[in-house]
Amino acid sequence: MTLINLNDLSITLGAPLFANLNLTISKGERIGLIAANGRGKSTLLRCLAGNIEPTSGNITRARGLRLGHVEQDVPPALLPVSMYDAVLGALPDDSESWRVDIVLDDLSVPDEFRPKPLGQLSGGWQRVALLARAWVSEPDILLLDEPTNHLDLNRIGILQNWLGTVARSTPILVASHDRAFLDAVTNRTLFLRETKSPIFALPFSAARAALAQIDAAEARQFDNDIKQAGQLRRQAAKLKNIGINSGSDLLVIKTKQLNDRADKLQDAARPAHQDRSAGAIRLVNSGTHAKALVSFENTPITTPDGRVLFHTGINWINRGDRIVLLGANGAGKTQMVKLVRQAMQGGTDSVKIVPSAVLGYSDQGLTQFETDETPHGAITNRFDIGDAQARAALAGAGINIDLQSAAIAALSGGQKARLAMLVLRLTQPNFYLLDEPTNHLDIEGQEALEDELLEHQASCLLVSHDRAFVRAVGNRFWVIEGKKLLERDSPDGFFEQAMGRAG
Repeated sequence: MTLINLNDLSITLGAPLFANLNLTISKGERIGLIAANGRGKSTLLRCLAGNIEPTSGNITRARGLRLGHVEQDVPPALLPVSMYDAVLGALPDDSESWRVDIVLDDLSVPDEFRPKPLGQLSGGWQRVALLARAWVSEPDILLLDEPTNHLDLNRIGILQNWLGTVARSTPILVASHDRAFLDAVTNRTLFLRETKSPIFALPFSAARAALAQIDAAEARQFDNDIKQAGQLRRQAAKLKNIGINSGSDLLVIKTKQLNDRADKLQDAARPAHQDRSAGAIRLVNSGTHAKALVSFENTPITTPDGRVLFHTGINWINRGDRIVLLGANGAGKTQMVKLVRQAMQGGTDSVKIVPSAVLGYSDQGLTQFETDETPHGAITNRFDIGDAQARAALAGAGINIDLQSAAIAALSGGQKARLAMLVLRLTQPNFYLLDEPTNHLDIEGQEALEDELLEHQASCLLVSHDRAFVRAVGNRFWVIEGKKLLERDSPDGFFEQAMGRAG
């Protein structure tokens, strides 16, 4: 049964986002929506929810269709409202308040969080509250915009399980940059593009491979068509000269026919799709002759009030190590990252740092930037770089001239993340300390960051819940278990445990 049908849907907001989109959403379908930052994913979901109108085309919805739309951000009016009341407010009838407790139970929300205002909850719990608001009204279809943002692995596991059990019969259209999540919960994949948006009856990774083959074939066909058109024009030019010299009308006619064929072939040729880059990500590795960059001698990792969370044991971070630090929430990952950063800055003697180490640091909250600081100031105040060079570097990172002098707070999450990567490159580090570096990066950006870390054989200690990123980048894995730091050959055991952990 068809629930939603899109016919030649186009949306232009300043510039075209997508055009001539045709899509049918039926029962049982789980569709992943893929596009780079700023290419229209959220706009399409809002259009389907009826919050904005398309530029052209039409949307046909089944009669009486109930849509559950989970946006990325909490509406400001809900921030002072308790989680329980926020979900209750999504019900058309307060007499069915019993539904609220059932939904919150299904989503494994602890009792102590339910009376708290949304503004006092973490980003992860705010996402859960928005999902509960959408689900409590028993929608016929769920529209999910980056549902795993701010969620740790445990909560992602709960969400995946919930989608596969409680909500298994409800179709979803999910915009996400979490590749492992998409593979786990989708059975179709739509690649949203400016002119032609292909869709595959496959989860993300398989669909991405199929799309790459089509793009490569189209690129070869385009090259062949252009090459053939050139050959026809060269043949026509030779015949033209012969025809002029011989006075042959037949050769003149043949020349025109060859040029006409070349024109038609060139007009029909279509270049392969190329995404408009959301901003380049490039890193460097300034190098060091030292083998061990960082060393720990059973260093205690403590809370700010001095409580010991775990001991590091005797461990080293060597040149070329890309160590992923894994552990449950509250295990001490952030405290260990902070301690290493302090040691790099000369603020502690409990961690040994080689003198030649140059730190490149970025955290998930991008706290290295002041909110009223501008992107231009963030570059020129930190580095000996001229105005023109700074503006060119920012433009290359996807921050256009209009935003370069605006407050960093005005940037999108993806633009802030790319600004952080630009600062990292200009720092010219030989050791990277990265806390959730893929937050807000689209799939293109995640893969670019992976390629840069691998190509430059960067040395790093990183924290990430992005399973695809961890598997692609890490070559050593430290897991916090109990009060010990243990090395594992693979992250998969931790992933399975973390995502299966209840509560």
